[in-house]
Amino acid sequence: MIDSHVNLHHESFAEDFDEVLERAAEAGVHAMLTICDKMASLPAIEAISAPRANVWHSVGVHPHYADDYQDLTSDQLVTASANPKAIGIGETGLDFHYGYSAEAAQIAVFRTHIQAARETGLPLIVHTRQADELTAAILEEEMGKGAFKILLHCYTSGLDLLQRGLTFGAYVSFSGIATFKNATDVREAARLVPLDRVLIETDCPYLAPIPMRGRRNEPAFLPHVSQYLADFYGIEASEFADLADRNFFALFDKAIL
Repeated sequence: MIDSHVNLHHESFAEDFDEVLERAAEAGVHAMLTICDKMASLPAIEAISAPRANVWHSVGVHPHYADDYQDLTSDQLVTASANPKAIGIGETGLDFHYGYSAEAAQIAVFRTHIQAARETGLPLIVHTRQADELTAAILEEEMGKGAFKILLHCYTSGLDLLQRGLTFGAYVSFSGIATFKNATDVREAARLVPLDRVLIETDCPYLAPIPMRGRRNEPAFLPHVSQYLADFYGIEASEFADLADRNFFALFDKAIL
């Protein structure tokens, strides 16, 4: 299994980082993509991926930090993504739930990431919360300027954004939220995604799946997500894990293992 979205530089992993990676390997998680939340974090993230053949990283700014990066340029992202271990742009997008950054700043920074994804050919890792319509409209508008690859990560949004994303080839990743009893909307979305475009993730240290809910999430918990979705789709666990791996490499085609 490949964990397509982890936050290994998070402070909660500082005390037992090596053990976290060991537990992941023991659980069958053989590779992972660690995500950049802001450019200031990039040196620490690069230091995690550089010595590990099975860890890649992304380059980008989470919408929570858009206010601090209004001067970000696509050239900066393109330059940073030249690192051989950098395989994605983001995570980026719109998050109007918490309002940590102004909407105008989030939109501008989102478009900057889209330009970088278009220029590099690397997938755009999209985070969206309470901004479905605007996210879909921006993606559609920008797609009209030139194609780029999209991953709708940790999908919890509505069916309209999902269907619009699927029409221009988006891949969709599901996290431990899919296992939550009340997440019927997430499972409804999962049912509509073609199996050749489904990825899995933990988004650790957040969103631990059942039966680990309430604990700090970590890559070793990915098998709970994978097994749940395998059962949901009516597929053998090993077959689904292999399918998700193939989908990962089809989307993140810069990744070499």
